[in-house]
Amino acid sequence: MTHVALVTAKVIALLLGLVIAAQAYRGYRRHDSWPMLYLAVGFAVISVGTAVEGVLYEILGTPIQTASAVQSVIVTLGMLVVLYSIYAKAPLLGR
Repeated sequence: MTHVALVTAKVIALLLGLVIAAQAYRGYRRHDSWPMLYLAVGFAVISVGTAVEGVLYEILGTPIQTASAVQSVIVTLGMLVVLYSIYAKAPLLGR
């Protein structure tokens, strides 16, 4: 995969994830549904995680292994928040 194609794929993934996060946030606001808020946060974190590797590697000069590890940790945290939004019986922070 060429460099331009990889950057394009990362940008598209970032934008799609942020659109999903925005829609989930709208669902939270419209229905006052705390699981939708956690879903929005989870997708936002995952989306940012997709771009972090490129920023760390290309712009900050971080070794690719370190940049990949940071991305993996961020995406994993986002997935845990999404999982929480699906299975939790109560909000993490009391309301």
